[in-house]
Amino acid sequence: MKKIIIPILLITLSTSGYAQTDTIRLPGKALNTAWLKPGMRQYMIVITDPRTPKSRFLWYWMREIKKEQRSGQLVFTTTQHWYASDTLRYRQAYSINRASDFAPIYHKEMVQGKTGAYNWTDSNIVGADSVANNFRKDFKLDFHAPNYNWNVDIEIFEMLPLAAGKVFAINFYDAGLSPPEFIKYTVIGSEVLNYGGKQVDCWKLFTKGTSGKITYSETYWISKAGHDFLREEDDYGQGMHRSKIRMPVNVN
Repeated sequence: MKKIIIPILLITLSTSGYAQTDTIRLPGKALNTAWLKPGMRQYMIVITDPRTPKSRFLWYWMREIKKEQRSGQLVFTTTQHWYASDTLRYRQAYSINRASDFAPIYHKEMVQGKTGAYNWTDSNIVGADSVANNFRKDFKLDFHAPNYNWNVDIEIFEMLPLAAGKVFAINFYDAGLSPPEFIKYTVIGSEVLNYGGKQVDCWKLFTKGTSGKITYSETYWISKAGHDFLREEDDYGQGMHRSKIRMPVNVN
């Protein structure tokens, strides 16, 4: 997932790692955008730290997807709101992606009261100088290849052609940070979740890496029938753990 709580360095894949890997590229039809369903998703995020065993840090996350026309082009828009007990931790994000292949067009986020907004193309990303109080208005980065917005990775996972044993390499970029890198994701099996009183058969997608001296792993559960991202379990250094659970709705 996009790293919110703990900064995570990206994984650089070696050439040998691509032998049986599906590289998810832009432009193209690597993602099945017909599987992405507009609507509201709500998640509860729970973070545990062994140094404070009697407490938990909680996020309530609202994520709304719409399909719209913008300047004569069909796009997906994704609006995120992150709520915590401390108002200083509130954050929001707004992303626009091409409906045909989910290529990024625009991204805006507000973190700790600061707004960063970007216009995004296949060849570069630049600060949006038309957005008021944009502290990244002078930012610019040229790309060697088109990439995907890491802020909408959940939506991308829901559009992947998941199947037993498949491995994907996705060129992700976190707006305004280090240059994009390919991240490796592996389907490690399947599991039936008891979700909202239903038994939901899910693919398990897995990634791992390091950030400095910290090793992390992340596992995602995505329903086979409906392509819904339902759960995430992450382990970080020093015994820290993050759970992300989609609040029950009617899913397949």
